[in-house]
Amino acid sequence: MAETLRFYGSHFWPSILLGLAPAAITVAAAELSRNGRFLFVLTAGAAILTASYVAAAVLVSERPLERRAVLAAFGAGLVAYLPAPFLAIGFILPALAWLALVGLSVPAAVLERLSFRRALTRGVALARADYVHALGSLAALAIVAFLSQWVLFFLLRGAGESTVRIAAFLASLAISPILFLGAALLYFDQAARVSAK
Repeated sequence: MAETLRFYGSHFWPSILLGLAPAAITVAAAELSRNGRFLFVLTAGAAILTASYVAAAVLVSERPLERRAVLAAFGAGLVAYLPAPFLAIGFILPALAWLALVGLSVPAAVLERLSFRRALTRGVALARADYVHALGSLAALAIVAFLSQWVLFFLLRGAGESTVRIAAFLASLAISPILFLGAALLYFDQAARVSAK
């Protein structure tokens, strides 16, 4: 968590841009019915959130883009993301367990320049190096981001002139990059654990 916040602070402007799409999704989804929101999250939301995660992986790599690797990362990200909304119905832990297992395929594709198939295999191998650590890290990121976003939302909403939509947008804009950056930085921890074995 500390490494994520340090990276966020030292790369503030590129990092904050990662929050634009999730912030827009937050506001747009709030206007939809429950079924409409779920459908939106499965379609446009899937593509947008996956693109944000891929962008975070590119940002932490601090290397020039390789188009093939980015496309492989996007495909792997969609495979990782699409079951998550179904798994999160009722309780978020099954979705986090799934993302901990396959989600590292996105930074693996970007950082190791892997194909789609090899990225998925590598992502699972990275997760299996210390699955409890991967799941615990994602759970900690999710808890901190959720609580921070709600606190910021209520502070902004309580300021008087901010509307609920603006407060939701700004809270998501500021906090959601932590999720993407933290998940991308988790790659380095897990890769070190694989190397140590």
